[in-house]
Amino acid sequence: MADKGIPASPSAEDYARSAANSPDDGAWFAKTDPFVLFGEWLEDAKKKEPNDPNAMALATADEHGAPDVRMVLLKDVSGDGFVFYSNAESRKGRQLAANGQAALCFHWKSLRRSVRVFGKIETVTSEEADAYFASRAKDSQIGAWASEQSRPMQGRFELEKRIAGFAAKYALGKTPRPPHWIGWRVVPTRIEFWRDRPFRLHDRLEFTREGRGQAWTTNRLYP
Repeated sequence: MADKGIPASPSAEDYARSAANSPDDGAWFAKTDPFVLFGEWLEDAKKKEPNDPNAMALATADEHGAPDVRMVLLKDVSGDGFVFYSNAESRKGRQLAANGQAALCFHWKSLRRSVRVFGKIETVTSEEADAYFASRAKDSQIGAWASEQSRPMQGRFELEKRIAGFAAKYALGKTPRPPHWIGWRVVPTRIEFWRDRPFRLHDRLEFTREGRGQAWTTNRLYP
């Protein structure tokens, strides 16, 4: 096969080094609460990832079932679910309104681990959105007003002009949250934890439940 810049499959020596760096700690298979395990892994990622350990791929689908995916940042997690914020008028916002299901994928390359989340979408309360928006830097708040996210623009100058306009408007005092800037919560019915193991014989642990408040069932999956 011609070299297309795609890395070759690992050699036996590569796998041996990988095995030495990832001892077979099976204690996490005994976990019964996926949010506890996720919290532990997120703390590990904070120590190892060079930037944005809370970055996650958000997969959505439109009213016709056509899929879409992009990176967003996790802003809160609890037993209720995984929270992120964005513009409700963006492409993702319109897709979430049309099809209230989503999937998330965290990939921590430095740890050779990932977590996948599947569930239904709900919007967070106005109080939650207000509190998080108030915690953002002033320039980020202005950006939320200025950006007509996902819509065409003529050039960077058009955006900068809008930024300048809103910066002048909200120069004094607090910047209110735009009505279109909201938060969503993915309420999971399935969470899968994946850990790299040699020779593609990876560890996979799946948690499933019928809905919020229901008991979790665990399954180990074939790699």
